[in-house]
Amino acid sequence: MAAAPGALGALQAGRGRLVAACCARLGPGWRLSGLWAARRVGPPGWAPAAGVPAPRRGYGSEVKTEDELRVRHLEEENRGIVVLGINRAYGKNSLSKNLIKMLSKAVDALKSDKKVRTIIIRSEVPGIFCAGADLKERAKMPSSEVGPFVSKIRAVINDIASSAKMGLVETRLAIIPGGGGTQRLPRAIGMSLAKELIFSARVLDGQEAKAVGLISHVLEQNQEGDAAYQKALDLAREFLPQGPVAMRVAKLAINQGMEVDLVTGLAIEEACYAQTISTKDRLEGLLAFKEKRPPRYKGE
Repeated sequence: MAAAPGALGALQAGRGRLVAACCARLGPGWRLSGLWAARRVGPPGWAPAAGVPAPRRGYGSEVKTEDELRVRHLEEENRGIVVLGINRAYGKNSLSKNLIKMLSKAVDALKSDKKVRTIIIRSEVPGIFCAGADLKERAKMPSSEVGPFVSKIRAVINDIASSAKMGLVETRLAIIPGGGGTQRLPRAIGMSLAKELIFSARVLDGQEAKAVGLISHVLEQNQEGDAAYQKALDLAREFLPQGPVAMRVAKLAINQGMEVDLVTGLAIEEACYAQTISTKDRLEGLLAFKEKRPPRYKGE
């Protein structure tokens, strides 16, 4: 089974929404098995043309560090969608210092790009999405570096956030989830079940994760091995036609409202709604409705 993760998450990075086709929503300890094997498409290292099958990549024991994260801007009807491909096969896509640095840099760049509407994060490594933190690298890391590095992971996940097999297994190693798992998991599934999963270091399969509300979709794997990516792409296409300003403030209202009581949340919603009233996009939406045509939003 391929699990398309948590909300196949509409996550907005500044002006761009992040569709987390496969990123660890609850912290670097979430272990995701590889049900999102990538089919490469496009410039360097991707398949050449749409609709043309590409051969599977052969993975050696070494990958150049600059190849560990690949950024691809889709074109034509998918314009506005960016795919981040994680390609750290020898480390099972574990979160190393270099990979976190590259993810952080990519997300920061995409935040300020008005042309980016949706980001899909996927694995290019057959059989794995992300094995969590790179424990081999961590073992060599001075104690003074561990805290700041975990904080950096937490910050990147805050920007990306999402989730076939998965679990917070840190207590097996006599540590606790340090990338935000102790805080995100209770908010997602409740305190009691979160304690049970963290204390037991239990690993859930896709169906179990969907049953407790960690992910939104569980899919039968396809022949190409990219069922979750294709589902994420379908969702991204659904997001593209909507008003950019509305999407941005809707995400803001939901995220901030989840952290407060209902009365305060409704006040946040009112303030966010007010930001859409004076926009050109709102007028365009009304005009398009009147003229019975698709709207042409510009994010203004």
